[in-house]
Amino acid sequence: MSKTNTLTTAKGERIAIVAGLRTPFAKQATAFHGVPAVDLGKMVVNELLQKHEVDPTIIDQLVFGQVVQMPEAPNIAREIVLGTGMNVHTDAYSVSRACATSFQSTANVAESIMAGISDVGIAGGADSSSVAPVGVSKKLARTLVDLTKAKTAGQKFGLIRQLGLKDLLPVSPAVAEYSTGISMGQTAEQMAKTYQISRADQDELAHRSHTLAAKNWKEGNLAGEVMAAHPEPHKTFIDQDNCFRENSTLEGYAKLRPVFDRKHGSVTAANSTPLTDGGAAVLMMREGRAKELGYKPLGYIKSFAFAAIDVWQDMLMGPSHATPLALKRAGMELADLDLIEMHEAFAAQALANMKMFASDKFAKEHLSHLRNKAIGEIDMSKFNVMGGSIAYGHPFAATGARLITQTLNELNRRGGGVGLTTACAAGGLGAAMILETD
Repeated sequence: MSKTNTLTTAKGERIAIVAGLRTPFAKQATAFHGVPAVDLGKMVVNELLQKHEVDPTIIDQLVFGQVVQMPEAPNIAREIVLGTGMNVHTDAYSVSRACATSFQSTANVAESIMAGISDVGIAGGADSSSVAPVGVSKKLARTLVDLTKAKTAGQKFGLIRQLGLKDLLPVSPAVAEYSTGISMGQTAEQMAKTYQISRADQDELAHRSHTLAAKNWKEGNLAGEVMAAHPEPHKTFIDQDNCFRENSTLEGYAKLRPVFDRKHGSVTAANSTPLTDGGAAVLMMREGRAKELGYKPLGYIKSFAFAAIDVWQDMLMGPSHATPLALKRAGMELADLDLIEMHEAFAAQALANMKMFASDKFAKEHLSHLRNKAIGEIDMSKFNVMGGSIAYGHPFAATGARLITQTLNELNRRGGGVGLTTACAAGGLGAAMILETD
């Protein structure tokens, strides 16, 4: 491998990931039922600080995100600062890049360190699918505003009379793209058909994911990066994900019917990620500052890249667009990587991206500004070696930080190396981040 590139400050110091931690990931309406994302965020950041004996007042910046927004707490990052004992003057702001949100927050903290704005920062994300904002119809919302302006009882009664029963019904959070009306599951079905991903292959990947996750939990490989959570009213605790199947059998997957295209589809609940609650965070420092404080970093950021593609067709191909750019910026090829961690939103999406990594035709048609040859075929002995999101679950804003922490810990268990983390995201977005260990 020729000389590679690594992100550094102006003085040549690398951007260190000192530590990472997450809550257990819990299926919707189970262990974290009723726990809002802001509390999950405070929970994991507070534990991260305590576990690694970090003085909260040394944190210069906290960047955090959530995808399912809470109207009553629109800046989750600031609420976390105020709820975890950090200096009240700590800079904090929130970001959202759909399923790549904590990749974005990590990139933002890295950029602040590179620019000399901060020395120590925390990045991450949290989401709750159990505490989702339930809205009202547009007509009711408009009427409620008009009622505040009405001056007489007659005017108010007239406004109320215009409402029908259907206008009073609650409106669930949208699951489809605002711009297209197409859901993630429908997009996964598109991709299965476009790239000829069979139902059998999807089920096999899902089975592999659950089997590897169960194996790594059993062997204790996740214990150090997953905290024990005691959600209110603190009568119970959870210290392990509850999404993965401990006794997954391939035959079991074939029994489920398709969800998004019931007649001709192949995407099922079993080969997709479940709705999940959880939070994750990473502690980041300028390399020299980490040494001054006596910390041995988990690893460092070599490069990162984001990409955007069309949203009407196969919009979850983001990893196939962001990864080549991250590799170019790192001065590396796919074969140079020791581990590859790809977010499994759906088995169809993951398999389609894996297939296009190896496609010269795809490279010529979509990556000509970067290269005209495929980045290469993925060595499955390097791919999602501990299982993926299909097994662990996917609290939207937390997944990026999970991937970063999990990859660095596994690289260190293997004696060091370089790993790719990558994810698709709603809106036709993609993220890729290359990490290294000493």
